[in-house]
Amino acid sequence: MSEFPDAHFLTSANDPAQFVIDEGAEVAFAGRSNAGKSTAINAIVRRRNFARTSKQPGRTQLVNFFSLGDQLRLVDLPGYGYAKVSRSMRRHWQELLEGYFQSRRSLSGTILVVDSRRLLGEFDRLMIDWCQAIDCPVHVLLTKADKLNRREAAAGLAEVRSELGDFATAQLFSGTKGQGLTEARQSLQALLIGARRGSGSV
Repeated sequence: MSEFPDAHFLTSANDPAQFVIDEGAEVAFAGRSNAGKSTAINAIVRRRNFARTSKQPGRTQLVNFFSLGDQLRLVDLPGYGYAKVSRSMRRHWQELLEGYFQSRRSLSGTILVVDSRRLLGEFDRLMIDWCQAIDCPVHVLLTKADKLNRREAAAGLAEVRSELGDFATAQLFSGTKGQGLTEARQSLQALLIGARRGSGSV
């Protein structure tokens, strides 16, 4: 059974004017196009094909809003840094992401999906900078951890945690093997509930 039985798709936005009403609380999922973001979302929500997955990176091209029930939302942001698209499309995606982070008062946290074999890249650091600028908590999922041995995985996690410092948290994760699922779900729920307790109006 899903951790979020009332979860359902709301809408896709190609422009900030198309974003859903800015109330309640929402957690954004961001990451490189080939980092396994959709797989992570499906595993955490425990819904097959909740977020679209594809063997072709870069298929998430819009800001996709999902309701988790009771004015709580999950937001699947466009993948970045890999998809073979035109410069104008890349520029549009960046403007769309900037518009999202600069405008959403209901944004209570970001889960940043990072391939554990690559660790933090330029676009990941840019995303973290955006979140720091608006005081938005970040939790990093180091995905595909099952493809590393224990020593490699532990070393990668230690490196990322050292770079993040006190601003963000990080964990190892594998959506296909179920590694780190409980911790990831707890982090998502904590970000949503923390916003509710902090605002008093959600």
